[in-house]
Amino acid sequence: MSLFRDDGIVLRTQKLGEADRIITFLTRGHGRVRAVARGVRRTKSKFGARLEPFSHVDVQFYARGSELVGRGLPMCTQSETIAAYGGGIVTDYARYTAGTAMLETAERFTDHEGEPAVQQYLLLVGGLRTLARGEHEPHLVLDAFLLRSLAVNGYAPSFDGCAKCGLPGPNRFFSVGSGGVVCGDCRVPGSVVPSSEAIGLLAALLSGDWATADACEPRHVREGSGLVAAYLHWHLERGLRSLRYVEK
Repeated sequence: MSLFRDDGIVLRTQKLGEADRIITFLTRGHGRVRAVARGVRRTKSKFGARLEPFSHVDVQFYARGSELVGRGLPMCTQSETIAAYGGGIVTDYARYTAGTAMLETAERFTDHEGEPAVQQYLLLVGGLRTLARGEHEPHLVLDAFLLRSLAVNGYAPSFDGCAKCGLPGPNRFFSVGSGGVVCGDCRVPGSVVPSSEAIGLLAALLSGDWATADACEPRHVREGSGLVAAYLHWHLERGLRSLRYVEK
């Protein structure tokens, strides 16, 4: 028998029996963890109120042997709130849909339970904090999170030099299968020709240049979001269910 502590974000919950739930966390030290929380569906359960999606919590797990690395479901025995991001997210539709897509993305990029994914965890914490505070438009926060998630998982798109031959930019064609912008010689069937403003926006979101991103026109934002969705779909091999509900 072992006790483990970690801090993490609640990604989703599933009903179990009459009063329990299976809680999926993205934790700092153990990556994605699924655990059983007893009695949290009871009306007066303060424990359950702390274990809702978007919550940043300090959690204690009770496990047998190596259960915490995906060979079984540990028990979630204690929880303390670090930050209740849900309060600033669930009351606004645009923030809620963007946040839900962020949670789904984080879960999809951490498909092996028990494997640390610190960069993905820190990205999610920072993204939810920014979203809850309303510092930027929700769809911009989401696209920035998606691009950076792709980058930390080894799929960083190129928005300047040719993704295939390295020819210095600007390059006008964009190919999701090639890894971003490509030159005329490396252009492949299916490449598109986005506006320079849309490419500039995506480069700004990836690098954290919020002054440029916030000043971008809505039509270029929509164009950029379409490129991000297509690029993400290509690398995840299927789209995000929650992305269809995001307002652009």
